[in-house]
Amino acid sequence: LFKDEYIENFIIQHYAQHYETLLLISIQIQNKKDRGNYLPETVLEEIPPRKNVAHITAGEYKIGGQPPYSYDNELPARNIQQREYFIATRPVSNAEFLYFINQGGYQSRQFWCDEGWDWKLQNNITQPEHWKQNHKQQWYGINNDGPYSLPADEPVSGVNHYEASAYARFAGARLPHEHEWEIAACEEQLTQTAHCWEWCNNTFHGYPDFTAFPYKEYSTPWFDNNHYVLKGGSPYTRPEIKRAAFRNFYQPQQRHIMAGIRLVFETP
Repeated sequence: LFKDEYIENFIIQHYAQHYETLLLISIQIQNKKDRGNYLPETVLEEIPPRKNVAHITAGEYKIGGQPPYSYDNELPARNIQQREYFIATRPVSNAEFLYFINQGGYQSRQFWCDEGWDWKLQNNITQPEHWKQNHKQQWYGINNDGPYSLPADEPVSGVNHYEASAYARFAGARLPHEHEWEIAACEEQLTQTAHCWEWCNNTFHGYPDFTAFPYKEYSTPWFDNNHYVLKGGSPYTRPEIKRAAFRNFYQPQQRHIMAGIRLVFETP
């Protein structure tokens, strides 16, 4: 525990995660207080999905973290063989997601998995968690300071894995595997990686030769095939956990987090 100041780093990072959770709670409080009267300084306008991608060639790449700063679920680091792919250089923007809404994305069954469609219907979901409309039908956002104008080019956030996957199908793409995200980030091919957490298409799992540390219950209980990995970070994420190897994880229906979307395409 005390080798190379492991326990100090562990506590600092664990605190950083709780700190972000407290800020997410403050967003929910502001959401409840909002009465829908805010008039945005700039009105959000839609744009169709853009396809600006980086080409990651097939080859051998290293993934995983390094002691003493990494959690047990980031270890051990290893080399993997990765096939080529084309990953968006930036996350999906607010303006692009508005296009999805206006094109009936929330009403089009074809874009949704069975579980996602059931969740959407049961909860009457028609927009991201942090989006509101005023009496003029103008969109604006809610953060921990209250309502604000949604910048067109800023990444959309407040969407869960179901919504992210539906948008990806709508755009003719898919969500990245966490290894694809990590490789592209380490190759410095991604921008805006700390503007929102980004959903990946794989569930949280232990790496080969995973060893629980400092105690079994820290990561292992969440290897349940019902938590999906998120990469990157949000404006509320402390710098201590902003690293390519860090693995956040949430259930697919959870959308209170500042989570958004980055796409992967099979062709350029």
